[in-house]
Parts: sequence; C-alpha cells; structure tokens
Amino acid sequence: MPIATFLICQLLSQGFVTDHERALGELFGESAQNSRRAEASLNVMASRISTVFASLKEFPFVRYRASKGQDGSTATNFRELVAGKLAAAIWNNITTYKSSIPNYPQKETCELLILDRSVDQIAPVIHEWTYDAMCHDLLDMDGNKYIHEVPSKTGGSPEKKEVLLEDQDPVWLELRHTHIADASERLHDRFTNFVSKNKAAQMEQRDGSELSTRDLQKMVQALPQYNEQKERLSTHVEIAGELNKIIRDTGLRELGQLEQDLVFGDAGTKEVIHYLRSKQDTSGENKLRLMMIYASVYPEKFEGDKAAKLMQLAKLSPEDMKAVKNMRMLEGSEKRKPSGSFSLKFDSQKKGNAARKDRTGEEETWQLFRFYPVIEELIDKMCKGDLSKDDYQCMNSSQTAPREFNGSSARNVPPKATTESTNPRSVRSRRTPNWARSRTSDDGYSSDSNLRNFSTDFKNMGQRIFVFIIGGATRSELRVCHKLTAKLRREVVLGTTSLDDPPQYITKLKLLSEKEIAVDPGLGI
Repeated sequence: MPIATFLICQLLSQGFVTDHERALGELFGESAQNSRRAEASLNVMASRISTVFASLKEFPFVRYRASKGQDGSTATNFRELVAGKLAAAIWNNITTYKSSIPNYPQKETCELLILDRSVDQIAPVIHEWTYDAMCHDLLDMDGNKYIHEVPSKTGGSPEKKEVLLEDQDPVWLELRHTHIADASERLHDRFTNFVSKNKAAQMEQRDGSELSTRDLQKMVQALPQYNEQKERLSTHVEIAGELNKIIRDTGLRELGQLEQDLVFGDAGTKEVIHYLRSKQDTSGENKLRLMMIYASVYPEKFEGDKAAKLMQLAKLSPEDMKAVKNMRMLEGSEKRKPSGSFSLKFDSQKKGNAARKDRTGEEETWQLFRFYPVIEELIDKMCKGDLSKDDYQCMNSSQTAPREFNGSSARNVPPKATTESTNPRSVRSRRTPNWARSRTSDDGYSSDSNLRNFSTDFKNMGQRIFVFIIGGATRSELRVCHKLTAKLRREVVLGTTSLDDPPQYITKLKLLSEKEIAVDPGLGI
C-alpha cells in the first residue's frame, strides 16, 4: 500500500493523529449512547489506524482496555465499550489485509494497545515541566508556531517573526523533553560557548578598532552560519526567559508542587483548602486544573453538595465546574461506582489516595519532574508480559475470520464497510514534522521513526509497540514514548484522535454535557 495513505493522518514525531478533534464529545458525550455518529466516527477512526499498519506491513496483536462493572460483569454502557468496539473494527480491517495486500504478514509482527482518555484523567491537566509542554501550555502559540518581535532591519518599529518549534530545529530537538530549568541552563551554556568560539561573534564584540584584512576574511566566512545559529539560539533563549517569567509571576512552582504532592499522596484536603484561601489571585484556569486533579485523587470529596462548596471556595463558575462533573462521563456508567462517586485512580492497591507511586531506580535531578503518565506503566508491563489479560483483552485468536465486539463476546462476522468516506485527505499544508525522516536527538531519545526504510537502530530493536488513545493524548505521553523507545529497545509509537494541550482538553470536557450545574447561593464554606 502506498505511503500516501498516511496523509489521512497528521504525522508527529514518533506518532500519528487521526484528526478526530470531536472524538471526546462524539464517543463520551451525553448523545453518544446509540448514536449513529458515534459508530461512524469509530469506523472511520479504525480505517485510518488500519492504514498505518497496512503501509508499514505490520500485523498487530490488538489489545484493548476492557471495562467491567463493579460486580465484575461485562459492561453494557456505550462509553465503556468504545475501546472494544474500535479494537473489533481494526481487527476486521487487519484480517482483510492478510488476504488482500501482497506480502502482508500472516503472523503478528507488533503490538497495539487501545485505550481511552479515562485511563488517565490527570495527565491532560497537570502542569508538565518540560520545555515542549510548557511552550504549548503557557505561551500563546498557534500549533507549533511561535511569534515574537525582532528589531527592524530598517531601524523602524519591531517586526513580528514566526518560528516553527519542530524537529527541523536541532536546538528544539535537544531541549523539548528536558525540564525547563535544565533547558535554561543548557541554553545559557550553549550561547556562552558559541560566542566564545565563533569568530564572527568575537568580531561583533570588538571595541570598534579597525579590522585587518585577515579578520574581515574570517568574519565573512563565519557569517552565514553564525547568523543562523545565533538567531536560533537567541530565539530559544528568549522563549525560555519568557517561560521563566510566567512561572515567577504566576507562582506556578508552588501550584506545581501541590499538584504533584496530591498525585503522589503527599497532600490532601487540608493543603488544597489552604492554597485556595491563601492564593486567591491564582487564575481561574489553574484553580480549575487543581480541582480536576483533586477530584481524580479524592472523588469522595465531590459527592452531594461538597462539589458546590469547593467551587465557591475556588470562586469557579458553574461552567468551569462542568469540566469536573464531566470527568464522570469518561468513566462510563455511574451505577458501577459506590455512593455515586467516581474512581479515576489507575491502581486500587495504591496506599491512601495516591494516584501514582514513585518509580524505583529513577532519581530526578530537577524538582517537579516526578509526575509520569499512566501509559508509562502500561507499556512497561506490556513489554514484560505482565499486562493483565482480563483487564486488557486481545482480539487475536486461532480463528482467521474477522470478529466483531458486541459487549460480551466476539463472534465471526464478515467485514463491515465504513459508514463514512475515508478517502485520503492531504494534510501537506499542516506544519507538522515529517515522521518519515530518521533522526536522533541529542538528549538521548530516538526522536523519529522511519516508516518504510527505518534505520539500522530500529531494525535491531524488538517488535514495535503501538499505543492508541481515544479522546486525545498529551505531550507528556508522547515524551514517554520517546523515552521508552530508548529504555526498552523497542520503538514505541503513539497514536491518538488529537494532541491536546490543557486548555483544549478542558474545553472539550465541558462540552460533553449541555446541562448547566445548579448552584445553591446559600451554601457556605
């Protein structure tokens, strides 16, 4: 199958996006149950994912997160069946490829794990402290485009200049997954070292004395490269400076510490209430994100009128609190949760209310670099063969006919045609990195995959691991895939319906329901 089939997806660094920006609402919103639009969305999504495997000539083990009721019975709510339905649709397509595509593998060559956004509701809203995540979270960027002012060449008013923060920039490639403090230090050292060694830079810093012919010759020889490198480094120094200023002005370090303490069980209600009372100038968005993390770790604190009291303390509007309320909708049926509460924790055996446990053998140099997404544990377990077969079921079997997931079993059925056109749509105009180029970043991570002619390093690795997240993925989850590729010596590829920064995700979450939250103005704290 031609590589052009990849044009139905946006290509990311070691990942792909199926361009389903509305997937969260279509599959988990109030109207999702028995919705033709939801079924059509899943079919198109499956077709686009399947073309990835067709183009790569990969035949995956198709695993999915199986959702069950509290009593262990099979789930029947549509939202709980989304991952299984997508797995079945992909399996139908993949099985067809075995007999229709020349030289397509007849045995499994890789692993695919299908998840939905409910697997980790903290990752989309917690403040991530890497250079990449902070740029997209704190700066007013348009996709990967950063706009800043530069001095006018004619001596007039400053001019606006666009810079693309993507893999063609070696400085970005080096710094994107580093802690903001580490990135700032590296940039300072790089710039200082560059100036000390570059002839043109040294000439520029002279005291105005007359230059010799030899000096001028050296300066001319160094100038083209000097200008390009200086401009690139200067841009990143400016960006890092702006990020650090925002962190200082908004008191983000204290908030970030509380967020991570909540996640790891080192803080609770007392600390949250103290923060909300003492930091009333914190932005509404940051307080909302804190409340969403708090709800993930302490769901019982949002039962009854407790949520309204917390909302008043945080001075959040009913519209904002819809984001917290709608986190329940991603969990499927509320009937399977005791007392109407909703459990958002990954591992019920965690001590106390911790939503994560510290990773053994990994000491972080920088503060606030403790958090990691749930998929890091899942991928690691899958690689070791420790992933629960009951919780993460596999579509593959000795049967050769395609199978359809119906909520309780899989049965042999003929492949279904998709209900929506899936003709390739060109995304050449989108300014996204070209995944098909092989690169290695300076920060130790293999940063890109080569789709058809992958490098010797990838050839020497084990089978690929694909993880697809329905409802949007985060930059921290993309970072984890880069990290685990180097650690596990298996290329880990992230697929998702959309790549969302916190404001985008929160907006989508609010739109899951249309009904306003009623608030009793007489409630006190």
